[in-house]
Amino acid sequence: MRSGPAAARRAFLLLTATRWFPTGLVISATTLLPVERGLSVAQVLSVASFTGLATFFLELPTSGLADSLRRKPVLVAAAVTQVLAAAMFCVAWSFWAFAAAAAAFGVFRALDSGPLEAWFVDTVHASEPGVDLSAGLARQSTTLGVAIAAGSAVSGGLIWWHPLRAWSALTLPSVAFAVLSVVHLVAVIVFLREERSDDVTGDGLRGRLAQAARAAREAPAVMLSGLRLAGSSRVLAGLLLVEVFWSVGMVVFESLMPLRLGELLGSQARAGAVMGPTASMGWAVFALGAALAGRAAVRVGAARTALAARFLNGLGTVWMGLAAGPAALVVAYLVTYALHGSGGPGYNALLHRQAEARNRATVLSMASMTGFAAYAVASPVLGAAADHWSLPVAMTLGGAISVIGALCFLPALRQETALRQETAPARARAR
Repeated sequence: MRSGPAAARRAFLLLTATRWFPTGLVISATTLLPVERGLSVAQVLSVASFTGLATFFLELPTSGLADSLRRKPVLVAAAVTQVLAAAMFCVAWSFWAFAAAAAAFGVFRALDSGPLEAWFVDTVHASEPGVDLSAGLARQSTTLGVAIAAGSAVSGGLIWWHPLRAWSALTLPSVAFAVLSVVHLVAVIVFLREERSDDVTGDGLRGRLAQAARAAREAPAVMLSGLRLAGSSRVLAGLLLVEVFWSVGMVVFESLMPLRLGELLGSQARAGAVMGPTASMGWAVFALGAALAGRAAVRVGAARTALAARFLNGLGTVWMGLAAGPAALVVAYLVTYALHGSGGPGYNALLHRQAEARNRATVLSMASMTGFAAYAVASPVLGAAADHWSLPVAMTLGGAISVIGALCFLPALRQETALRQETAPARARAR
């Protein structure tokens, strides 16, 4: 039986919280725990690439599953995969064990991407056709950020507390993540109510499975159409390249930063305790940066705002590599993360300008897949640089490469400037 709009909104926010709060618990543990268990920096970042590659290859093949088999079965499958991946991560001690867990997380992310939001939109529109859902989606974004921030703060507290001396201090947040993944699975089963279809048996089920298989087979063709689209538009090609350089910077402030903090503090456990509240503050300034960028885009344009944010974010990443003490590193991280948030709204607006209703999903998928692929390639490269030279050198190198991404906004800036010049007389007459 389908939920009413009010119940759907409550379930949407609840499931967002149960999905992302556990993630906040392990933001730092995903890099610190493997190092504590004996992996090198290069191995840890190579492990991270397995998540990116699995998501890259499965995002399009799984995108049709929620439409073919409905939302709830796919979300249940995603939640089950998350529980499995979390358990694998908790017990992993070798490179290949961590790699298997990372690949499982990639499968989870591919399955989890989109069905919950699609369920919410479909459910509300079934009772209130055409109603504006921007407020509900905005509340979901706020809930997501608060959930991750709260999880990060709790993670730091668990590491400081360290009640189970038989375990490493970094182990408890990972175990809590696995337990709360089970809670999320139960919440999906209980609170996500979807109208049962009469054709989910016999020939109807076979038809839906055939539709899902067809969507998977068509994935390479969709990728090729996206590449052809990018080849025909310098603006879109530039925006996709932004994802490449942006992802290199993300490797620095998401994966290398906790390791560098551990190096400066002399202990991975101390770094985990500090990273909890630091990551929590990071998400707060991320939201602030996004809000300020939205206002700036109205005044000076999305392209100028996104270009400036991207350039300054890259410089902030370089600053993180050059920081000589833990306090300076944390300050640089917070500034960089605020600029990371400020880059998103303008970039998304520019991306949507290059898409139409007939190809919007393809454009968004191409941007997402480009980012995952770049992250998967950059992670082991910067990890090897950290092992060969040092973490500061690898971080500075990644930041310097990230700065170049600002140049990829130039075609979009020229297009926006030309459009403003064309519409300037009309705006003047309107005044």
